[in-house]
Amino acid sequence: MILYPAIDIRDGRTVRLVQGDYERETAYDDDPVVAARRWADDGARWLHVVDLDGARAGEPRNLEHVQRIVAAVDIPIQFGGGLRDSGKVEEAIATGVERVVLGTAAVRDPELAEAVAAAHGDRVVVSLDARGGKVAAEGWTESSELTPEDALAALSERGIDRFVFTPVDVDGLMEGPDLDSLRALAGSTEAELIYSGGVGSLDDLRALASLELKNLDGVIVGRALYERRLTVTDGQAVMGGDSAGEAEEPPDS
Repeated sequence: MILYPAIDIRDGRTVRLVQGDYERETAYDDDPVVAARRWADDGARWLHVVDLDGARAGEPRNLEHVQRIVAAVDIPIQFGGGLRDSGKVEEAIATGVERVVLGTAAVRDPELAEAVAAAHGDRVVVSLDARGGKVAAEGWTESSELTPEDALAALSERGIDRFVFTPVDVDGLMEGPDLDSLRALAGSTEAELIYSGGVGSLDDLRALASLELKNLDGVIVGRALYERRLTVTDGQAVMGGDSAGEAEEPPDS
């Protein structure tokens, strides 16, 4: 599995939200490039970048920062936030990102997701953000009637084979991942999954790894990295990465 450090951009800064709530924001870096370089220097193999302004506005608002991140680090990036038509997808790909992440667009317009997947193949990821067991949209501000399993099955039939799954109810709390929801979703599909939400310690990563889900490709970690509850190196080691040795929890500060 791969550990994906999260870089969420709002008003040009690196921030983290709690449970997808834009009113519960913590800012960490005034420049997202600083975060990107830090995680790359710590051994990150991918970065997960989200344009929070774009997710709310319905179109990307921070592509210039994404392009700066691409230029600053030599690791692949997957990017999402406001990619709701093929033109915006093309603009995002033009920045140099390796993958594009569709959220609201895929839920509301499966035909668009199918067309984007046909054009860009495995460079396309769909984000399934679940609140209360239902898929959320519009930057986590609205709920649909679809379960994650239903949405994944429908989109898999349209050629999507990689998904990010975030139980928004635990996101940003650092109180542990939603193992039951992940296990249920992974058991319903052969598609590749990347999990996000609730990771606050190395033990949380161990718990995810212990599920031994063959289609769990990686885990996105945000606030726990920014608040130094774990490092990229140790996190990757716990999940079976390149780092050798037994990772230890960081000492209390």
